[in-house]
Amino acid sequence: MGDKNSAWYIVKGQSGQCEISTVDELETNDYTEKWGPFETQSDAIAKRVGLIRAGKCQPR
Repeated sequence: MGDKNSAWYIVKGQSGQCEISTVDELETNDYTEKWGPFETQSDAIAKRVGLIRAGKCQPR
């Protein structure tokens, strides 16, 4: 896990699946959409669940 000062993001890949990423991982990921930053990983996870329920992301 990242340190306490990391910002967390949700990124949507070409497959339509959304993953949780840190700000450092954003540069290496190829994504089509991005949400965030979120203060904690659990905030990002909760938002990802909401995006899946809303049909904006595919579950894994």
